[in-house]
Amino acid sequence: MGFLGPACLLLCCWLWYTLLPLRWQNSSLAGPDAALQRACRAAARGRWEPAARLFEDVGQDWERRSLYADRLGYLAAERSDRWLKAWQEARPGDPEAALVMARTRIQYAWKLRGGARARYTSSSQFEGFYRELLASQDDIGRASALCPDDPSPLVAEIWRALGLGYSNEEMHGLWSEITARAPYHYEAHYSALQYWTAKWRGSKQLAREFAEQAAAAAPPGSLLTVMPVIAWFENYASELGDPGFRSSQVTALVDTALADVALADPNHPRLPEVRHLLGYFLYRQGRYKAARDQFRRVDGFTNALPWRYAGSVQWLYYRAVRTKTARKALMKPRLTDHQAESAHHLQG
Repeated sequence: MGFLGPACLLLCCWLWYTLLPLRWQNSSLAGPDAALQRACRAAARGRWEPAARLFEDVGQDWERRSLYADRLGYLAAERSDRWLKAWQEARPGDPEAALVMARTRIQYAWKLRGGARARYTSSSQFEGFYRELLASQDDIGRASALCPDDPSPLVAEIWRALGLGYSNEEMHGLWSEITARAPYHYEAHYSALQYWTAKWRGSKQLAREFAEQAAAAAPPGSLLTVMPVIAWFENYASELGDPGFRSSQVTALVDTALADVALADPNHPRLPEVRHLLGYFLYRQGRYKAARDQFRRVDGFTNALPWRYAGSVQWLYYRAVRTKTARKALMKPRLTDHQAESAHHLQG
């Protein structure tokens, strides 16, 4: 009987640090937002009123407004937009309904294209993609006209620019309009960074320069210091692998972003996305305790880098990394994260 006590304690610790909580992973959101989740559930059942109230409560919080429009637009594009059409019919000229419609059109265009590389995408997929992106200009223009101060429709236009291949000059013009309304808008910076990557309309250098300029100009707590981390991930993650992740340069980028996270508003709507990415980088760097801390704060949600690149199995990718992180953190309790980093460099 004396053996059972320690054995049970060990089992409980193992379950807590590795397998628990055994919760369903929400692949539509990066972190918890009770109001948004209620509005999405209601929309899925055909009711638009909770979505309308959601925007009323948000007011001129442009960051949260953009997030809500994007997630509701995704829901309409992926499942059914009948609730959105009913909203527009009930409230003609409603700026929030117009904004969600613009995001829906953009989301639907990218759904038609699919996530495969161009050589694996059919001509019919591209035809539908370009048709919807071209049509989206009217929706974006209408949403902007109904709420001229809101940058959200223009943030959506970045994904139109990316798909249709706006010239760099056109993108600079669009960016000037966005930053005149919201100079430190996280989603705008993330979306623009995607435009400047080598896989889309820029290059490794242009992506890095954009990210560095954004981080340098941003006030503390804006979370924009994570942009150089994202730029490095897009440019080099698959090319350099573990040695790149564990380099002193990338470690410094992650530490800078972690310091910014500590200064950020705990309710910043994009904070969960940043925690997911930093948790992944910390995991790749062998800093398992710090990674575990980030994952615990966002567990149950997976719509963030790097998981979203795994498509329909993003929840499985996240669970695998999170479980390994927790196990490694438990098995090496005496090493601090920086000691583990130093040990890695000595072994190298």
